[in-house]
Amino acid sequence: MPPLIRDNKYFVYPLFYIWFKGNNIKKHMEFKSLVFDWTEEEFARFYQERDSLATDRVTDLSEQSIDYMLERLDKGSKTLLDVGCGNGYFLQKARKAGFDIHGCDVLQDVKIEGGTYHQGNLEKLPFPDNYFDIVTCHHTLEHVINLEVSVSELKRVAKNQVVVVVPCQRYFYYTLDEHVRFFPYKALVTNMMQMKNSICEKVWGDWVFIGNKEH
Repeated sequence: MPPLIRDNKYFVYPLFYIWFKGNNIKKHMEFKSLVFDWTEEEFARFYQERDSLATDRVTDLSEQSIDYMLERLDKGSKTLLDVGCGNGYFLQKARKAGFDIHGCDVLQDVKIEGGTYHQGNLEKLPFPDNYFDIVTCHHTLEHVINLEVSVSELKRVAKNQVVVVVPCQRYFYYTLDEHVRFFPYKALVTNMMQMKNSICEKVWGDWVFIGNKEH
């Protein structure tokens, strides 16, 4: 679809109306212009109060991406933190694979069966350096304001491995998913992560990056 049509607000308005159930349509449509001026509290409140067809999904991850990651997680590691964990769908998969699971998100009162939950912002994670063996972050970095700081935080709290999933997606102003970062090319992901001992593959429409920290 030509960008002239795809980024026409009159064309996409009905889609936004349906997707966001008729609530705060203007705010969602102008999200990319508004979000960079929000405070940390305003940013968190937006996601806490968001109600869309996306919030009805159990996960944004494909089962293919989940299987790809689980097969490649460091077998010698025990503790795993999932940043931007949502309802904890991936964490339950990791738990069944034998990991000690922990979740972190801006959302309130998330219950993680068999694990712990911490409310916090990716740009300022509430954990010491090298606190978790593995740190994962799925469909979250495309939402952050300060990308460099966010990536640095993921690497800071990870001892052995950092796993990141972002959608392979080109930029449009009007998108239903509140993305502010776009990764249409593999090099954008590897350059963002800056980890030499790593792999990055496209799996079912997502870039899956797995980096091993050097000790």
